[in-house]
Amino acid sequence: MPTPPTIDVLSQRLADSGLRSTPQREVVYNVLLAKRDHPTADEVYVRVKAELPTISLATVYNCLETLVQCRLVRSVNFERGPTRYCPNLRPHAHFHDEKTGETHDIDLPPSLLETVNGILPKGYDAKSVEIIFRGSAAHPASNAGANGATSGIVPPSN
Repeated sequence: MPTPPTIDVLSQRLADSGLRSTPQREVVYNVLLAKRDHPTADEVYVRVKAELPTISLATVYNCLETLVQCRLVRSVNFERGPTRYCPNLRPHAHFHDEKTGETHDIDLPPSLLETVNGILPKGYDAKSVEIIFRGSAAHPASNAGANGATSGIVPPSN
């Protein structure tokens, strides 16, 4: 797994966008990197508040929006649910467990992405692809700690 972007990368991406790094942006970014469980803005707010007690929910939303605009994190939407945030920038899909509410990253083989791009109408090229699987664990009791489920990253099955 590639090394996650550092605060130096955060500072550079912000600078490239004409923005500066702030303590609030750094803490929000670190919270997303520390626990990769696709939190909502409210969940990020609770985690950030432990380190920056005076931060407002509006500031957290603004920081998240900036991180998305600078392509440091992805926003993930599941129909009518709140937006979730994912720092994994590699091409991947998401599996949303409808029973637990957990979201897992699913690595996609490059050949699958080529196939998906190949079915587009002639002359078109997708700049991004979003694939979301919905369902629940087939055997919930056996998933605790099995196949990386607790890390939020589930390897693709062959």
